[in-house]
Amino acid sequence: MLKRLAKVEERYEELTRLMADPSVAQDYERVTQYAKERAELEDIVVAYRAYKETAEELEETKTLLTDDADPELRELAEAEVTRLQARMDELEARLRQLLLPKDPRDAKDVIVEIRAGAGGDEAGLFAADLYRMYTRYAERQGWKTELLSAHSTGIGGFKEVVFEVKGRGAFSRLKFESGVHRVQRVPITESSGRIHTSTATVAVLPEVDEVEIHVDPKDLEIEVYGSSGPGGQHMQKNATAVRIIHKPTGMVVACESERSQTQNKLRALSILRARLYERERRKQEAEVAEARRAQVGTGERSEKIRTYNFPQNRVTDHRIGLTLYRLPDVLDGDLDPFIEELAAREQAERLQVMGEAG
Repeated sequence: MLKRLAKVEERYEELTRLMADPSVAQDYERVTQYAKERAELEDIVVAYRAYKETAEELEETKTLLTDDADPELRELAEAEVTRLQARMDELEARLRQLLLPKDPRDAKDVIVEIRAGAGGDEAGLFAADLYRMYTRYAERQGWKTELLSAHSTGIGGFKEVVFEVKGRGAFSRLKFESGVHRVQRVPITESSGRIHTSTATVAVLPEVDEVEIHVDPKDLEIEVYGSSGPGGQHMQKNATAVRIIHKPTGMVVACESERSQTQNKLRALSILRARLYERERRKQEAEVAEARRAQVGTGERSEKIRTYNFPQNRVTDHRIGLTLYRLPDVLDGDLDPFIEELAAREQAERLQVMGEAG
């Protein structure tokens, strides 16, 4: 680890020199590139320098621990050694975290897809509850959301709802929500008061650029139809809604949220690229490390990740064994207690993998 840190510090100092070079200062693109790279290394360098300074101080203090040292001085030195060693351990743990490779998807905006699962109308109502929960969470984070497509059940629920979330770190937080969500409650239509169990699946996909995933136009079958969404009769007359079928995979994407056919087509292509990217990522992940697929954060759709129990006012995340007895708050977007724990566990597992590799 120390060799890696020395190389990072060397690169940091090189970037500092380059940015001070008058010939480089005139090139805006190079300066911007160097400044960005230097900023990414700064936290590591600051912690590494503190680590080196503490190590030197520790070695100097240890020289006072001689047999012929004054007892009072020796006692002070022992206390200082203990303090400095604890500081070294803290800095080492901090440096291991900083050296973890960053997930390139974490900074991306996301497309969230919620689908009603088992449970009929009740599953559709639960899908609507989840949609509201995520839009409220996005509001709390200062993110923007936009509905892309929705298939309603007619009683306030959704068979499927797809929406976009834009904001700093959106994927890094929402990626833990992929999976099967389960609800236990008494449906409004249940006269006997019997508790029903229903499910909804959530998929969180990072938005990808056209450069990252190429879609051959020859592989697409594009249909246009009248929208049933906002815009009413005007949209139906002009058939602005777009459905795209990706023939090689059979994936079907529909979008009717925009007022023009072109905008809906671009939106649908964006969703398709995100789905294809996620499909390829999952395939590669399975091939490279089958054992890691159960890791927190991989978001296996078949995995039951969380239960929302209305009679007990309880929400349980099964991946980390965390239970909170404040279901209304969670459904109102208070997801951070779960997300913080999941992020901490993911980081701990990545640190363990890094330790085994190194």
